[in-house]
Amino acid sequence: MTRSKKLLTVLVPTLLIVSTLLLSSCGGGGGGGTTPAANGLISGTAVKGPVHLATVTAFAITNGSMGSQIGSGTTDVQGNFNITIGAYSGPVMLQMSGGTYTDEATGFSMAMHSGDVMTSVIPSVTAGSSLTGIQITPLTSMAQARAHTMIGGMTEANITAANTAVGTYFSVNDILHTVPINPLVQNSGTATGVDQNMKNYGMAIAAMSQYANALGMPFSSGIITAMMDDASDGIMDGMMGSTPISMNGMGGMMGGGMMGGNMQSTAGTSSLATAMTTFINNGSVNKSGLTTTDMNALIMKLNGSNGTIQ
Repeated sequence: MTRSKKLLTVLVPTLLIVSTLLLSSCGGGGGGGTTPAANGLISGTAVKGPVHLATVTAFAITNGSMGSQIGSGTTDVQGNFNITIGAYSGPVMLQMSGGTYTDEATGFSMAMHSGDVMTSVIPSVTAGSSLTGIQITPLTSMAQARAHTMIGGMTEANITAANTAVGTYFSVNDILHTVPINPLVQNSGTATGVDQNMKNYGMAIAAMSQYANALGMPFSSGIITAMMDDASDGIMDGMMGSTPISMNGMGGMMGGGMMGGNMQSTAGTSSLATAMTTFINNGSVNKSGLTTTDMNALIMKLNGSNGTIQ
Protein backbone atom coordinates (compact mmCIF):
# COMPACT_ATOMS: atom_id res chain seq x y z
CA MET A 1 0.00 0.00 0.00
CA THR A 2 1.36 3.41 -0.90
CA ARG A 3 1.99 6.16 1.68
CA SER A 4 -0.99 8.24 0.38
CA LYS A 5 -3.42 5.33 0.68
CA LYS A 6 -2.26 4.61 4.24
CA LEU A 7 -2.87 8.25 5.18
CA LEU A 8 -6.41 8.18 3.73
CA THR A 9 -7.15 4.98 5.65
CA VAL A 10 -6.40 6.81 8.93
CA LEU A 11 -7.93 10.22 8.12
CA VAL A 12 -11.34 9.20 6.69
CA PRO A 13 -12.66 7.39 9.81
CA THR A 14 -11.29 10.15 12.02
CA LEU A 15 -13.07 12.86 9.99
CA LEU A 16 -16.33 10.90 10.11
CA ILE A 17 -16.16 10.66 13.92
CA VAL A 18 -15.43 14.39 14.28
CA SER A 19 -18.30 15.29 11.92
CA THR A 20 -20.72 13.10 13.87
CA LEU A 21 -19.73 14.72 17.15
CA LEU A 22 -20.17 18.23 15.70
CA LEU A 23 -23.61 17.39 14.35
CA SER A 24 -24.68 15.95 17.70
CA SER A 25 -23.56 19.07 19.57
CA CYS A 26 -25.60 21.21 17.18
CA GLY A 27 -28.81 19.20 17.66
CA GLY A 28 -28.25 16.78 14.80
CA GLY A 29 -28.77 17.24 11.11
CA GLY A 30 -32.53 17.78 11.32
CA GLY A 31 -32.55 21.58 11.41
CA GLY A 32 -29.77 22.48 13.82
CA GLY A 33 -30.27 24.53 17.01
CA THR A 34 -30.11 23.36 20.63
CA THR A 35 -32.08 20.60 22.32
CA PRO A 36 -35.42 22.00 23.64
CA ALA A 37 -35.48 22.78 27.36
CA ALA A 38 -37.36 20.50 29.72
CA ASN A 39 -41.02 21.50 30.06
CA GLY A 40 -42.28 21.12 33.64
CA LEU A 41 -45.99 20.95 34.48
CA ILE A 42 -48.05 21.79 37.56
CA SER A 43 -51.70 20.80 37.62
CA GLY A 44 -54.35 20.77 40.31
CA THR A 45 -57.56 22.36 41.56
CA ALA A 46 -58.57 25.71 43.07
CA VAL A 47 -61.19 25.15 45.76
CA LYS A 48 -63.43 27.61 47.56
CA GLY A 49 -66.08 25.58 46.14
CA PRO A 50 -64.50 24.87 42.71
CA VAL A 51 -63.39 28.25 41.30
CA HIS A 52 -64.31 28.68 37.63
CA LEU A 53 -62.41 30.89 35.15
CA ALA A 54 -59.84 32.05 37.68
CA THR A 55 -56.31 32.94 36.69
CA VAL A 56 -53.61 30.82 38.33
CA THR A 57 -50.10 32.21 38.09
CA ALA A 58 -46.92 30.37 39.05
CA PHE A 59 -44.03 32.35 40.49
CA ALA A 60 -40.46 31.38 41.20
CA ILE A 61 -39.44 31.85 44.83
CA THR A 62 -36.11 33.62 45.17
CA ASN A 63 -34.36 34.14 48.50
CA GLY A 64 -37.57 33.32 50.33
CA SER A 65 -39.74 35.82 48.45
CA MET A 66 -42.05 35.71 45.43
CA GLY A 67 -39.95 36.19 42.31
CA SER A 68 -40.62 36.24 38.59
CA GLN A 69 -43.61 34.69 36.85
CA ILE A 70 -42.82 31.28 35.34
CA GLY A 71 -46.24 30.28 33.97
CA SER A 72 -49.99 30.80 34.12
CA GLY A 73 -53.29 29.11 33.33
CA THR A 74 -57.06 29.34 33.74
CA THR A 75 -59.33 27.10 35.78
CA ASP A 76 -62.15 25.14 34.19
CA VAL A 77 -65.67 24.70 35.57
CA GLN A 78 -64.37 22.16 38.11
CA GLY A 79 -61.56 24.47 39.24
CA ASN A 80 -58.88 22.42 37.49
CA PHE A 81 -55.78 24.10 36.06
CA ASN A 82 -52.62 23.17 34.11
CA ILE A 83 -49.51 25.35 34.04
CA THR A 84 -46.28 24.75 32.14
CA ILE A 85 -43.20 26.14 33.88
CA GLY A 86 -40.41 25.35 31.45
CA ALA A 87 -37.14 24.13 32.95
CA TYR A 88 -37.58 25.89 36.30
CA SER A 89 -36.49 24.05 39.43
CA GLY A 90 -36.91 25.12 43.04
CA PRO A 91 -39.78 26.25 45.30
CA VAL A 92 -42.93 27.61 43.63
CA MET A 93 -45.75 29.90 44.71
CA LEU A 94 -49.15 29.64 43.01
CA GLN A 95 -51.53 32.59 43.15
CA MET A 96 -55.18 32.42 42.08
CA SER A 97 -57.26 35.50 41.38
CA GLY A 98 -60.63 36.27 39.82
CA GLY A 99 -63.16 33.67 38.83
CA THR A 100 -66.45 32.60 40.39
CA TYR A 101 -67.44 29.89 42.85
CA THR A 102 -70.56 28.51 44.51
CA ASP A 103 -70.57 29.73 48.10
CA GLU A 104 -71.11 26.82 50.50
CA ALA A 105 -73.16 28.67 53.12
CA THR A 106 -75.67 30.17 50.69
CA GLY A 107 -75.48 28.07 47.54
CA PHE A 108 -75.16 31.30 45.55
CA SER A 109 -72.64 31.95 42.79
CA MET A 110 -70.09 34.54 43.92
CA ALA A 111 -67.16 36.28 42.31
CA MET A 112 -63.81 36.46 44.06
CA HIS A 113 -63.83 39.96 45.51
CA SER A 114 -61.30 42.42 44.12
CA GLY A 115 -58.06 42.11 46.05
CA ASP A 116 -58.80 38.63 47.43
CA VAL A 117 -56.52 35.84 46.25
CA MET A 118 -55.78 32.25 47.17
CA THR A 119 -52.24 30.93 47.23
CA SER A 120 -50.31 27.72 47.60
CA VAL A 121 -46.61 27.06 48.04
CA ILE A 122 -44.73 24.00 46.81
CA PRO A 123 -41.44 23.26 48.62
CA SER A 124 -39.57 22.21 45.48
CA VAL A 125 -40.01 21.12 41.88
CA THR A 126 -37.48 19.37 39.69
CA ALA A 127 -36.79 20.73 36.20
CA GLY A 128 -38.98 19.01 33.63
CA SER A 129 -41.08 17.13 36.18
CA SER A 130 -44.88 16.97 36.35
CA LEU A 131 -46.66 17.70 39.62
CA THR A 132 -50.33 16.74 39.72
CA GLY A 133 -53.13 17.11 42.24
CA ILE A 134 -51.89 20.36 43.77
CA GLN A 135 -54.61 22.14 45.77
CA ILE A 136 -55.13 25.90 46.10
CA THR A 137 -57.49 26.51 49.03
CA PRO A 138 -58.04 28.78 52.02
CA LEU A 139 -55.86 26.41 54.04
CA THR A 140 -52.94 26.45 51.58
CA SER A 141 -53.34 30.24 51.50
CA MET A 142 -52.97 30.41 55.28
CA ALA A 143 -49.86 28.24 55.08
CA GLN A 144 -48.33 30.47 52.40
CA ALA A 145 -48.96 33.55 54.55
CA ARG A 146 -47.34 31.82 57.51
CA ALA A 147 -44.27 30.68 55.55
CA HIS A 148 -43.81 34.19 54.18
CA THR A 149 -43.36 35.69 57.66
CA MET A 150 -41.08 32.99 59.07
CA ILE A 151 -37.37 33.76 59.45
CA GLY A 152 -35.86 33.38 55.98
CA GLY A 153 -39.24 33.61 54.26
CA MET A 154 -40.57 30.96 51.89
CA THR A 155 -37.63 28.58 51.97
CA GLU A 156 -38.14 24.89 51.25
CA ALA A 157 -37.95 24.10 54.98
CA ASN A 158 -40.35 26.89 55.99
CA ILE A 159 -42.86 25.97 53.29
CA THR A 160 -42.86 22.35 54.44
CA ALA A 161 -43.20 23.38 58.09
CA ALA A 162 -46.05 25.84 57.40
CA ASN A 163 -48.00 23.40 55.21
CA THR A 164 -47.66 20.74 57.91
CA ALA A 165 -48.61 23.11 60.74
CA VAL A 166 -51.80 24.38 59.10
CA GLY A 167 -52.71 20.81 58.19
CA THR A 168 -52.23 19.74 61.80
CA TYR A 169 -54.37 22.66 63.00
CA PHE A 170 -57.32 21.48 60.88
CA SER A 171 -56.56 17.74 61.16
CA VAL A 172 -55.67 17.35 57.47
CA ASN A 173 -52.60 15.24 56.82
CA ASP A 174 -51.52 16.96 53.58
CA ILE A 175 -53.17 20.24 52.58
CA LEU A 176 -51.18 20.41 49.36
CA HIS A 177 -52.46 17.12 47.91
CA THR A 178 -55.56 16.04 49.84
CA VAL A 179 -58.76 16.68 47.86
CA PRO A 180 -61.42 18.41 50.01
CA ILE A 181 -64.97 17.15 49.78
CA ASN A 182 -67.50 19.52 48.24
CA PRO A 183 -70.34 19.52 50.78
CA LEU A 184 -72.75 20.93 48.19
CA VAL A 185 -72.52 17.61 46.32
CA GLN A 186 -74.90 14.84 47.42
CA ASN A 187 -73.19 12.32 49.74
CA SER A 188 -69.74 13.73 48.99
CA GLY A 189 -68.67 12.98 52.57
CA THR A 190 -69.89 9.40 52.62
CA ALA A 191 -68.76 8.24 49.19
CA THR A 192 -66.37 5.33 48.80
CA GLY A 193 -62.75 6.39 49.16
CA VAL A 194 -63.47 9.55 51.18
CA ASP A 195 -61.39 9.58 54.37
CA GLN A 196 -61.54 11.83 57.43
CA ASN A 197 -58.81 14.14 56.09
CA MET A 198 -60.94 14.95 53.05
CA LYS A 199 -64.00 15.51 55.26
CA ASN A 200 -62.11 17.79 57.64
CA TYR A 201 -60.67 19.75 54.72
CA GLY A 202 -64.00 20.37 53.00
CA MET A 203 -65.83 21.22 56.21
CA ALA A 204 -63.13 23.65 57.33
CA ILE A 205 -63.58 25.57 54.07
CA ALA A 206 -67.38 25.44 54.43
CA ALA A 207 -67.12 26.70 58.02
CA MET A 208 -65.22 29.77 56.81
CA SER A 209 -67.99 30.42 54.29
CA GLN A 210 -70.60 30.04 57.03
CA TYR A 211 -68.67 32.39 59.32
CA ALA A 212 -68.49 35.01 56.55
CA ASN A 213 -72.24 34.64 56.03
CA ALA A 214 -72.91 35.16 59.75
CA LEU A 215 -70.92 38.38 59.57
CA GLY A 216 -72.96 39.61 56.62
CA MET A 217 -70.05 39.60 54.18
CA PRO A 218 -71.45 39.92 50.62
CA PHE A 219 -68.29 38.26 49.23
CA SER A 220 -67.17 35.31 51.36
CA SER A 221 -63.73 35.34 49.72
CA GLY A 222 -62.91 38.20 52.08
CA ILE A 223 -62.71 35.76 54.99
CA ILE A 224 -59.80 34.04 53.22
CA THR A 225 -57.80 37.28 53.26
CA ALA A 226 -58.64 37.76 56.94
CA MET A 227 -57.65 34.18 57.82
CA MET A 228 -54.39 34.55 55.90
CA ASP A 229 -53.58 37.69 57.87
CA ASP A 230 -54.50 35.95 61.13
CA ALA A 231 -52.35 32.90 60.37
CA SER A 232 -49.33 34.91 59.27
CA ASP A 233 -47.89 35.27 62.79
CA GLY A 234 -48.58 31.66 63.76
CA ILE A 235 -51.52 32.23 66.09
CA MET A 236 -55.21 32.56 65.28
CA ASP A 237 -56.26 35.41 67.53
CA GLY A 238 -57.57 38.12 65.22
CA MET A 239 -54.19 39.87 65.22
CA MET A 240 -51.16 40.28 62.96
CA GLY A 241 -48.50 40.40 65.60
CA SER A 242 -49.71 43.14 67.95
CA THR A 243 -52.00 44.79 65.38
CA PRO A 244 -55.73 43.99 65.23
CA ILE A 245 -56.88 42.84 61.79
CA SER A 246 -59.27 45.37 60.32
CA MET A 247 -62.22 43.91 58.46
CA ASN A 248 -63.14 47.19 56.79
CA GLY A 249 -63.45 46.63 53.06
CA MET A 250 -62.86 42.87 53.29
CA GLY A 251 -65.38 40.99 51.20
CA GLY A 252 -67.26 44.22 50.55
CA MET A 253 -67.79 44.90 54.27
CA MET A 254 -68.06 48.46 55.49
CA GLY A 255 -67.37 49.15 59.14
CA GLY A 256 -66.63 45.51 59.91
CA GLY A 257 -70.22 44.45 60.56
CA MET A 258 -70.77 42.82 63.95
CA MET A 259 -67.07 43.00 64.77
CA GLY A 260 -66.82 46.75 65.26
CA GLY A 261 -64.27 46.98 62.45
CA ASN A 262 -61.81 44.35 63.69
CA MET A 263 -61.60 40.58 63.36
CA GLN A 264 -62.87 38.63 66.36
CA SER A 265 -60.16 37.03 68.48
CA THR A 266 -62.04 33.71 68.23
CA ALA A 267 -62.56 33.82 64.45
CA GLY A 268 -60.16 30.95 63.80
CA THR A 269 -61.02 28.91 66.89
CA SER A 270 -64.36 28.61 68.71
CA SER A 271 -66.27 30.87 66.30
CA LEU A 272 -65.14 28.67 63.40
CA ALA A 273 -66.29 25.59 65.34
CA THR A 274 -69.71 27.21 65.84
CA ALA A 275 -69.90 28.05 62.14
CA MET A 276 -69.03 24.46 61.23
CA THR A 277 -71.82 23.16 63.44
CA THR A 278 -74.31 25.62 61.94
CA PHE A 279 -73.36 24.62 58.41
CA ILE A 280 -73.58 20.89 59.09
CA ASN A 281 -77.05 21.27 60.56
CA ASN A 282 -78.31 23.24 57.55
CA GLY A 283 -79.64 20.49 55.31
CA SER A 284 -80.56 22.90 52.53
CA VAL A 285 -76.89 23.44 51.70
CA ASN A 286 -75.03 20.61 53.42
CA LYS A 287 -75.56 17.72 51.03
CA SER A 288 -72.48 15.80 52.14
CA GLY A 289 -74.28 13.29 54.34
CA LEU A 290 -72.00 14.22 57.25
CA THR A 291 -73.39 15.00 60.70
CA THR A 292 -71.95 16.73 63.75
CA THR A 293 -71.06 13.27 65.04
CA ASP A 294 -68.82 12.71 62.02
CA MET A 295 -67.11 16.06 62.57
CA ASN A 296 -67.12 16.12 66.38
CA ALA A 297 -63.37 15.62 66.79
CA LEU A 298 -62.50 18.67 64.66
CA ILE A 299 -65.29 20.78 66.17
CA MET A 300 -64.04 20.00 69.69
CA LYS A 301 -60.46 20.64 68.65
CA LEU A 302 -61.29 24.11 67.31
CA ASN A 303 -63.46 24.87 70.34
CA GLY A 304 -60.61 24.13 72.71
CA SER A 305 -57.80 25.60 70.63
CA ASN A 306 -55.61 28.45 71.85
CA GLY A 307 -55.07 29.38 68.20
CA THR A 308 -51.44 28.32 67.96
CA ILE A 309 -50.43 26.92 64.57
CA GLN A 310 -47.59 24.48 65.12
